[in-house]
Amino acid sequence: MQANPAVARVASLISEPSRASILTALMDGGLHPATELAYVAGIKPQTASFHLNKMAESGVLTVHTQGRHRYYGITSPEIAQVVELLLSISPPVKVNSFRHSVQDHAMREARTCYDHLAGKFGVQLTEALLLEGIIAEEANGFSITATGELVLGRLGIQLDEVRKCRRAFAPKCLDWSERRYHLAGALGAAILQFLLERHWVNRLPRTRAIVITAEGKKGLAAAFPSTFSEPL
Repeated sequence: MQANPAVARVASLISEPSRASILTALMDGGLHPATELAYVAGIKPQTASFHLNKMAESGVLTVHTQGRHRYYGITSPEIAQVVELLLSISPPVKVNSFRHSVQDHAMREARTCYDHLAGKFGVQLTEALLLEGIIAEEANGFSITATGELVLGRLGIQLDEVRKCRRAFAPKCLDWSERRYHLAGALGAAILQFLLERHWVNRLPRTRAIVITAEGKKGLAAAFPSTFSEPL
């Protein structure tokens, strides 16, 4: 079998510590300027621009220009899934301050993994969907059941539109903090968008962490009493 040198090039991009920090920050699925990413990585803006250009040239990042400003984001959900997988097999980062401890706890409780839910809440919600028979576990992902078609349709999630997305429908994504699978793909993204629009969850600024609102706790307890009957 012939080796693929492109794999080594991409791996070398991700292995550099500053680039790894930038990619981890971009796992919120948003677009960010170089100055913000430089601050997150603890490097100078000029150094950040060098790393960002390298990753953009290799197709790992996408660049959006607005006037004189350039904003960077992860190119695809597949790249984000690779980053999440690498995080899941990496040793935990040492917590060295109270602020870091608070941030780490929030990330482990509930966060976005690119455009879907992760952390304890993401895994719990996936298990609730399985328990209620809305989705079923397959070898390489999840499938939606007939019950799921009805339930999600009543909630207003347009599954026909979700299926039109040019990406995997409902793959498994290994959660780095829980070491269990959560729901990813087009269906995972649609469910996160539903929760945001209903204000059941809110994004926390400058982080991938999210918080479940009081309204969300009530809604989840009503929809999935076996899983969310206790306060989150």
